[in-house]
Amino acid sequence: MKTINRAVRSPGGLSIRLDVRAFVVVLLLLAAALTASVVLIGTGDFPIPAADVLRTLFGQGNEGQEFIVNELRLPRVLVGLLVGASLGLGGALFQSISRNPLGSPDVLGLGQGATAGALTMIVLFSGDANQVALGALVGGLVTGLAIYVLAWKRGVHGYRLVLVGIGVSAIVTAVNGYLLTKSDIVDAARAVVWMTGSLDGRDWDQVWPLLGLCAVLVPLALCNAHGLRMMEMGDDVSYALGVRVERVRLLLMVAAVLLTASATAAAGPVSFVALTAPQLARRLTRSPGPNLLPSLCMGAALLVTADWLSQRAFGAEQLPVGVVTGVLGGVYLLWLLVTERRAGRI
Repeated sequence: MKTINRAVRSPGGLSIRLDVRAFVVVLLLLAAALTASVVLIGTGDFPIPAADVLRTLFGQGNEGQEFIVNELRLPRVLVGLLVGASLGLGGALFQSISRNPLGSPDVLGLGQGATAGALTMIVLFSGDANQVALGALVGGLVTGLAIYVLAWKRGVHGYRLVLVGIGVSAIVTAVNGYLLTKSDIVDAARAVVWMTGSLDGRDWDQVWPLLGLCAVLVPLALCNAHGLRMMEMGDDVSYALGVRVERVRLLLMVAAVLLTASATAAAGPVSFVALTAPQLARRLTRSPGPNLLPSLCMGAALLVTADWLSQRAFGAEQLPVGVVTGVLGGVYLLWLLVTERRAGRI
């Protein structure tokens, strides 16, 4: 399918450019994410057919199905969708701001910063689940602020942002190792489980805060997508086109940090989704620009699919979803490096 752009005009005279291929990709990714969600809800020790899952979601299931679907499995799936969408969108924002495909939260150290906040609550204060989530959120925000301040020099530019992020990531990783060595065996085991990234035991308490943040941050990011696309042509060109570069960059960086930190607080540091989702979305849409909405949908579809694989692909053994995304993301990264080398770009 070739990239086709159409101008859609509203009755009020507003004209919107529509990328047909990107629109179709978004619809297909949404369908894939919803289909995987229904299959995942029906998966478990008490399997439920997809048709019964749909009937239960619309309030027509029996009492047992209502409890299993609405109380046990639906919150986990919703957290997976929201975490995947947040990581996909956050990764797309960082990669576009840094103008670097490696400029994702995994590389810049935001996940490690959130992990440091969570480990602090686990090791030093023996915090409960809510306190650990709060610590992860604060840790991610502090790390994002540190990266921005250290990378600032008459503005924040992509190359410097990535280098500073890699340095901060190394420092925070060392801090995390130190915290683990100072913890007792029980806290260390709890911390390692959290650091793997998992959706086990997630309930409505994790859904509502993440949903509220996404309801604010996703429209904010999408409304600034035009300015972000102009910024990919360089700051001078963006200024000439009327884009307030530093204002837009700071606003979107804050949104990306909040999305990444809140996703990490809800599910732990799920690796590689923020790195791979924007790249896969760009390859599917074949469209220039940040591809924010396709990246969001790709992240959601990737995470719920990985969660299904973690439960079904290894027999009786159920792996944390972070293990599956790490394996799949590592394979994709190796394939990408081999492809780029064959093309003579690295």
